[in-house]
Amino acid sequence: MIEIFSFSYDITQVWVIMLVAFLVGMSKTGIHGTSMLSVPVMAIYFGGQSSSGIILPMLIIADIFGVIYYHRHAEWSYLKKLFPWAAVGIILGTWVGTYINDSIFRAFMAVIIVLSVMVMIWMERTNREKIPKHPAFAASMGIAGGFTSMIGNLAGTVMAVYFLSMKLNKNSFIGTTAWFFFVINVFKVPFHVFVWHTIHWDGFVLNLLTIPAILLGAYVGITVVKQLTDKTFRWFIIAITLLASVIMLLK
Repeated sequence: MIEIFSFSYDITQVWVIMLVAFLVGMSKTGIHGTSMLSVPVMAIYFGGQSSSGIILPMLIIADIFGVIYYHRHAEWSYLKKLFPWAAVGIILGTWVGTYINDSIFRAFMAVIIVLSVMVMIWMERTNREKIPKHPAFAASMGIAGGFTSMIGNLAGTVMAVYFLSMKLNKNSFIGTTAWFFFVINVFKVPFHVFVWHTIHWDGFVLNLLTIPAILLGAYVGITVVKQLTDKTFRWFIIAITLLASVIMLLK
């Protein structure tokens, strides 16, 4: 066992935390979907509720790096449409979170996401250029993003569906998602601290120790993204989103 502040971890749990930090770092600098892979892994080793409290500060730290590097590419016209509805989703998720069956919810969302990705693939293969602009689309995706983010840090896949539907180029996609998740993750903190009691000071300090792993992941993410064309990047995001959805179904 390894003692870190008031926590006791075996060596496997320490490696899992560092691996998750690495994946989170990658996700915030372009390889979106890798943080989704960390959700079931953390739940297996730390439990669903506890893992959400451990991983949220880690996500915020990684969000900061993503915002610093890609902030100039953010498309604020889309973010302004999403933020109010995402806040509604977070509040709703906080209220429902105590009562909902987490495994059924994840399975239900995974099915919806897989179907949504199928639509995205159809749009790509048919070179469909029409972009969904109805306010109801942004509202529904904002609520879904906030809700799934609060319930299990699962909004990455939902928002990938939305931002890819907007036909954003590679850098705009990364910059816009970086700002979106930074803002909503910070907004979630009081609900985790005062309502769910899943974030504690010792856990936050523990997250500071993961910064080197997050930085390494961020560097790898930036390096990989630079090698991808916009079209390849879009298909890569679709593929890893599908993979994350399958993991949600099997979890």
